[in-house]
Amino acid sequence: MNAPAISSRLAPASASDLVAWEMIRTLIAFDTTSRESNLALIDWVQDWLGSQGIESTLTFDDDRRKANLFATLPAQDGNRVDGGIVLSGHTDVVPVDGQPWKTPPFVATPLGDRVYGRGVTDMKSFSATGLALVPEFLRRGLRRPLHFALSYDEEVGCIGVRRLLADVAARGVKPLGCIVGEPTGMELVVAHKGRKSWRCRVRGHEAHSSLTPQGVNAVQIACEIVAFLTQAARAFRDRGGFDPAYDVAYTTVHTGVIKGGTALNIVPRDCAFDFEIRHLPFDDPDELFRRVEAYAQRFLPEMRAVAPDCFIEFDALSTMPGFDTHGDSEIAALGRDCNGTHDTGKVSFGTEASLFDRASIPTIICGPGHIAQAHQPNEWVSLQQLAACEAFLRRLADRVCVA
Repeated sequence: MNAPAISSRLAPASASDLVAWEMIRTLIAFDTTSRESNLALIDWVQDWLGSQGIESTLTFDDDRRKANLFATLPAQDGNRVDGGIVLSGHTDVVPVDGQPWKTPPFVATPLGDRVYGRGVTDMKSFSATGLALVPEFLRRGLRRPLHFALSYDEEVGCIGVRRLLADVAARGVKPLGCIVGEPTGMELVVAHKGRKSWRCRVRGHEAHSSLTPQGVNAVQIACEIVAFLTQAARAFRDRGGFDPAYDVAYTTVHTGVIKGGTALNIVPRDCAFDFEIRHLPFDDPDELFRRVEAYAQRFLPEMRAVAPDCFIEFDALSTMPGFDTHGDSEIAALGRDCNGTHDTGKVSFGTEASLFDRASIPTIICGPGHIAQAHQPNEWVSLQQLAACEAFLRRLADRVCVA
């Protein structure tokens, strides 16, 4: 049984023509926003795989509110550990709070040639398609193991997958490679930027706003530091370095959250803001952070002359290593074969791929949908992309299955 050519990416007539449609509907219906538990989804997948005769291993977070799932379809010769392929996806999604959705966000809703819903692009559709094809993989028999990895808390720092990888290593599982199904438009991606993020906390001194010299305005000092970050961002934009293979060809600096003050007539005592650096491999985020810290220290003498307990402190929030395989791994060659192209690309967003790769599991990224639709109200994926994902995984079956 051969898959249709990837080059003929015609959209199916309707969502119900997709082999994964019911699985997509099921996974989208679980509200797995990162602040929520993902156990209902994990339990459902574990039970469904169990109905196919496949056992799953779970690794939990400290509170046992969330879990990773790792399941293996063994090779026909009984091999479960050596030379397999991992299909990896995260189960959590970003919040929908305050976004102007036109359809229920946790209902996969087909409209025209698109499917709407939180997670249809980022990134439940890839996992759903792989799971929906499990009966076919089993029926055709496997030359090498096929693993499914579902992780928690990717959106808040790739937290869960670190425990999953530790468990995989402890059990002696040695995959040949991994395919992370993040949205790449079904193009083969072999590199992404690194990411580091911090929280800056500014402690000032409250005073009545009519007596501003007697206070230390934490909001204004925080904004001075944010302005310094903005200048750094402009410098990267204008002077580089550059790598045109990325959709954003330079390192970016971004302030995403700021909170401070209590009332307009009170000099604010506290302000905090979160910022991130998404960096190219040849730019050092720690060097920029040291410059930000040094700039912030300039304010302390004046602040402490008013109130000795003033401070400016930085807390590290997350670290995502950069990832660049140069496309020369065996899994990259397999991906090109499944995709029918020699082309590879790079993306600016981070993924679990860097952590798999650092765990000595060569990795590529390839999944349906586009990052421009991720994290947005009315997140959508085209039927054409879903059909292309199905064709890609069926081509994978042609290469790893006996029949």
